Amino acid sequence: MACKMNLTRLQEGIRTRLMGRIVFFSRDVGSTNEWAKELASQSAPEGTVAIAETQTHGHGRLDRKWISPAGGLWFSVVLRPKIALAEVSQLTFVAGLAVAETLRELYGLKVETKWPNDVLISGRKVCGILGEASSTGGKISFVVLGVGLNANFDIGRVFPRTMRRSATSLESELERKVQLETLFNALLEKLEKTFDLYTREGFTPILSEWKKHALFLGRKVNVIDQGKKIKGTAYDVAKDGALVLRLDDGSLAHVFAGDVSLHISRRPVLGPDRKNEFG
Repeated sequence: MACKMNLTRLQEGIRTRLMGRIVFFSRDVGSTNEWAKELASQSAPEGTVAIAETQTHGHGRLDRKWISPAGGLWFSVVLRPKIALAEVSQLTFVAGLAVAETLRELYGLKVETKWPNDVLISGRKVCGILGEASSTGGKISFVVLGVGLNANFDIGRVFPRTMRRSATSLESELERKVQLETLFNALLEKLEKTFDLYTREGFTPILSEWKKHALFLGRKVNVIDQGKKIKGTAYDVAKDGALVLRLDDGSLAHVFAGDVSLHISRRPVLGPDRKNEFG
């Protein structure tokens, strides 16, 4: 049975300056992102969090259904960054880095980041991130950053058979349950630290750290973009967040949106000392 979240312990453990100083909690919602957008449109301050034990209509990129049973960590944060609309996608890297570093530090797990918005363990998805922006007159009113993390449940029992090979959970990897409140508080602290770095110094240091976890770089991938499949080697992630592919003819292609699926190879196509031309 999944561990229920303790609201009192959840609130008492928050030690951040901004993130989670206001928390809206529900046992069950349709989508924490949709809930957070409603709160943001009603002038909820930056750092406000909407969190639920389960979601009935959780969704990821391209409106894919996100299975959100009890025992997971499903929450969304309201942000009001002073950035251009074209830069909103950078916030998924901010959150991805925060999740990867938190899981590594708390549980000693070997965590991977996958372009553009996933976090993996052992090549399987443990966390997805969804950033959604609202703008007026070309200026951002707010961004809602959703985090869906598979924690205290067995993937084999909860997920449909078609998804079991591509997904994992902390319980499946650690063979034990984790305290959700501790995980949530650590994630908020790391997210605040990472977001502060982004606000002060921009995207470059975030991307540099994110790529240290990006084990897919140097491997063969397929990119499906608007129904078109592109095959190549994941060469780099550029400063604008685009995936850089080296195609079979040696040319480079930049992909700004798509669905990346990784081909498993025993070793990277490019050596570990390859020159990083795109930073």
